[in-house]
Amino acid sequence: MAVFTLPSGEALAHWLEHGYAVGQLSGFECIVGGVQNSNFFVTTTLGRYVLTLFEDIARADLPYYLHLMAHLARHGLPVPAPVANRDNEYLGTLADRPAVLVSRLPGVSEAHPDAAHCARIGGMLAGLHLAGRSYGRRQPNPRGAHWRARAAALLRPHLPADDAALLDAELRFQADAEAAARLPVGAIHGDLFRDNVLWSGEHISGVIDFYFAGHDALLFDVAVTVNDWCATPDGGLDPARVEPLLIAYHAARPFTEAERAAWPAMLRAAALRFWLSRAIDQYLPRAGELVMKKNPGEYREILRQRMRAIPPLPASGTRR
Repeated sequence: MAVFTLPSGEALAHWLEHGYAVGQLSGFECIVGGVQNSNFFVTTTLGRYVLTLFEDIARADLPYYLHLMAHLARHGLPVPAPVANRDNEYLGTLADRPAVLVSRLPGVSEAHPDAAHCARIGGMLAGLHLAGRSYGRRQPNPRGAHWRARAAALLRPHLPADDAALLDAELRFQADAEAAARLPVGAIHGDLFRDNVLWSGEHISGVIDFYFAGHDALLFDVAVTVNDWCATPDGGLDPARVEPLLIAYHAARPFTEAERAAWPAMLRAAALRFWLSRAIDQYLPRAGELVMKKNPGEYREILRQRMRAIPPLPASGTRR
């Protein structure tokens, strides 16, 4: 989350008053962090919400994300529900940007998850994937293989020689791995980092920021999650957190033999995706206020670690 476009209080109050049935504006504040959209906490006389102004995503692509959130919320997952305006549309326009208002969920993120947190995340992610099976819309992962190839071409001239060599080697490896893989696919979150999950005590109270969601291998989503939730300070994997996460996921949606074979490559693909996106933010930044830039070196090292030994996926019959 970030702020690139800052609407005036008057403009926001007018937008809410004439477009929604959520009461009058009481206050709003910027949400700091992230790199993609402009986000605000909005309080009205009838409730608390999150407002997002979309900076880079094409308007035609936005219904996929908004209807996915509504779909998952209807299935009982702790996902922000988009608020329909008086025209019964989720998507509006504010400050010349596509805009959406969603429910604000309670809780705080957990920066230092333990095994119990990881087990709950694994079970929740499997539930998200199972609920997503009945979601009828299809839209490719916006940070999938085609994006990674384009991003690499943009970045290569800016990278040190060692990093460029690592990038080219990994792209060759991933091209071979993708050609051989035949994996279960469906709707994925695509960015299930610790700061995108809210907790109330020991329970997950919110899964937020679905604007990197898409239709892709479910295992890619698992890999993104493991790389963040189970990483050690040097970029390795902590078996004490990896195992409960994967076992909890497998208990709800068992891994296939093809997924077990593809697991090492998928962990590397997930690491590559975030190395590339963070490197773009560093070398080719966009102008904006309150933008949090994350260190690409962290995911470069995670990629290098994933080229080494990796804990296997649970075998058939494994249960908690």
